[in-house]
Amino acid sequence: MQMSSLLKPEAVRVLSSASSKKRLLQELGETAGAVYGIDPVVAVRALQERESLGPTGVGNGVALPHAHVDGLEKVVGVFVLLEKPIDFDAVDKLPVDLAFALFAPSDAGVEHLKALAKVSRALRDAARCGKLRSNKNASTLYTIITEDVSKQVA
Repeated sequence: MQMSSLLKPEAVRVLSSASSKKRLLQELGETAGAVYGIDPVVAVRALQERESLGPTGVGNGVALPHAHVDGLEKVVGVFVLLEKPIDFDAVDKLPVDLAFALFAPSDAGVEHLKALAKVSRALRDAARCGKLRSNKNASTLYTIITEDVSKQVA
């Protein structure tokens, strides 16, 4: 699975105005609606329901909100760089400035998990996150986020 199969260039945004977790989830849902045709109200509600089970702030300034949405044919994503980090109830209590939301078909099991693992692996890379944080151009961010994640041997 390639990152570029999950993410369209127009689904990458730089946000200067997201002031809260709720507002960020709304921005992610609205972008998913505009780019992938998902009902934004349904997308936001699905993300909020998933967050109520436990926060998806995974640490080091990264959040991976995700949800199942009826009507999708494949897993799709939205990536956002926040110019001002926000509290996201992350596991390490640090504010979040990188968010990659995944929206999966309701019946997606393994594909959803594979996509989540792919994104998680990409955003655990400190060098990649540093490059993302130092760029404010959506097209450059898309290039950085979709660079192939090489398999690392332990």
